[in-house]
Amino acid sequence: MTAAAAESFEAAAIEAARRLFAGGVQFVAAAGSLDALPPMGLTEIAFAGRSNVGKSSLINGLVNQGIARTSNTPGRTQEIIFFWLGDALTLVDLPGYGYAKVSKDKSAAWNTLIRSYLRGRPGLRRVCLLIDARHGLKPIDHDVMTLMDEAAVVYQVVLTKTDKITAPALATVMTEIEAAMRPHTAAYPFVAVTSVRSGLGLPELRAGLATLAGPA
Repeated sequence: MTAAAAESFEAAAIEAARRLFAGGVQFVAAAGSLDALPPMGLTEIAFAGRSNVGKSSLINGLVNQGIARTSNTPGRTQEIIFFWLGDALTLVDLPGYGYAKVSKDKSAAWNTLIRSYLRGRPGLRRVCLLIDARHGLKPIDHDVMTLMDEAAVVYQVVLTKTDKITAPALATVMTEIEAAMRPHTAAYPFVAVTSVRSGLGLPELRAGLATLAGPA
């Protein structure tokens, strides 16, 4: 394929993904327990990350709607939230992890719910693991990566808030993350670099996720 053909193919994929993600979103369920998880139908893509990393903001940016509740208060999302993206995908907003001010009992309950979801959801095709570009990987992120390796769930690192750091700092974070990913068997090899504020990386991320669309 020539460079021009490859560029045309990429542009077509980005436009198709834009239409897919703009095609209408419907709230499905907010599950605080395994019993409350909705039945599987469409392929699921989950969004995980430390509290206040920007999961809800990224989901809203991808669909260009304010469907996921955002908050400046870490630990606000306490349930697994499911959205249908037309008849193509289910987007799943997971509770943020690593917020120290949450009670130990509540933190343990959240962790149990997330672990059970990751291990027992065969229609889950990918987890977008969000990392704040200003802070990079933390020990708890490594723990979650190991958990997804064990559960054989493919996950892709998505850097958020990249508009808030310099280009050299971003390059350093990218190098560190790429090196950290190598031992992890379930890690998708491409790191998505995004900024909801500027729109950086959102078209490309949509295009990559759109390839997973279909029945679970």
